[in-house]
Amino acid sequence: MVSVVIKRGQPKDILPETRRRVCGVIVCGYPPSASFRRRLVLPKISMKELNEKLSIINRVVFHPKYRTIGLGAKIIRETLPLAGTPYVEMVAVMAKYNPFAERAGLQKVVEQEPLESMLAIAALLSQFGFDLQLLSSERYVSQKLRCLSYSKIAKLKELFIKNKHPRFEKEFAVSRHHPFGKTSDCIKCIEDADSEKIAKLIKLVGMLLQTKVYLFWSKN
Repeated sequence: MVSVVIKRGQPKDILPETRRRVCGVIVCGYPPSASFRRRLVLPKISMKELNEKLSIINRVVFHPKYRTIGLGAKIIRETLPLAGTPYVEMVAVMAKYNPFAERAGLQKVVEQEPLESMLAIAALLSQFGFDLQLLSSERYVSQKLRCLSYSKIAKLKELFIKNKHPRFEKEFAVSRHHPFGKTSDCIKCIEDADSEKIAKLIKLVGMLLQTKVYLFWSKN
């Protein structure tokens, strides 16, 4: 049994030359330019310095057979000193329910509750009979959309436009020079969206409804 640490810049298909079974993988990468509540623990610094001083834990994945026995905390704890940077951050949904990252040595800084705009869309979806726990399933969402009248679809589009989010704009981005798209383009695309596009937006709402936890580790 062996765990795998994939460091920043290392190809993701690299596995150890061993015949032992891989039980889990942790992936560390370069940090995004912005992250919610990072300013609570770090001053504003340049992107170059950010890449030099900060790593982010992108994934911690274990085979179901090896879960719930403390390996999540173990692999994070052993990886933190190997990250190659004095600071490591992690943004996770599961950290709200399972403090494995805190047991590994990361400090829980803050929780990010769902935005009011997403709660407004969720309220309308509930009113239309959607199970909010199943919004991550495009198949389920597509089935529910087929049951909605034209007027309900129009009302849903109006609410998406009223409560637009940068992730919606990214979904409709038409140019690599504008990775998050333009607001005017996003509005037009939502107005013209077919059921497939609406299903993807609803799936995004399901993701944005999740409470995320920001965690931080300092070498010193």
